[in-house]
Amino acid sequence: MPKDKIILLVGLMGSGKTSVGKRLARQLSLPFVDGDQEIEKAAGLSLVDVLKCFGEKEYRAGEERVMKRLLQGAPCVLASGGGSFVAEQTRKLAKQYALTIWLKADINTLYHRTAGRTRRPFLLGDNNTVKEKLREYIAEEYPFYSEADIVVETRNERVDNTVRRVLSAINGYYRRQNMPATDKE
Repeated sequence: MPKDKIILLVGLMGSGKTSVGKRLARQLSLPFVDGDQEIEKAAGLSLVDVLKCFGEKEYRAGEERVMKRLLQGAPCVLASGGGSFVAEQTRKLAKQYALTIWLKADINTLYHRTAGRTRRPFLLGDNNTVKEKLREYIAEEYPFYSEADIVVETRNERVDNTVRRVLSAINGYYRRQNMPATDKE
């Protein structure tokens, strides 16, 4: 696998980008970068507070600036913010600088992983509205995520199993591109 590319994990909140990303980075001997944490660092606020103080439009603009910087940075495994891949500029930069992997999860998996979590500013509310919001995000954002180079279904399984399937998908992708694969499978 070329070491000059960023591996960008995209998907809705709860799809496993951070947990899979950390372990994938270790397997590939690359640094791990969490897009949400980078947004918090840039703003000096939690994601919830950024959204409260500045609103969604400014939140998204800041997210786009952070993703632009990260995508033009050093090779790493990058877990994007949930909606960042929806932005056209981010998708264009990702096509240029990254191998994109959509961690695709069904509504029940997403709900199970996100319900009641307070660090998910776009899902705050009672648990009944969480499922409704997730359905809306699926309808709105899955068409954008489908532009990723690789799709890996995430399931209710051990994270290490998902990581193995991601590595296998990366190797398959590079074989199809006639490029060297990873030494991991």
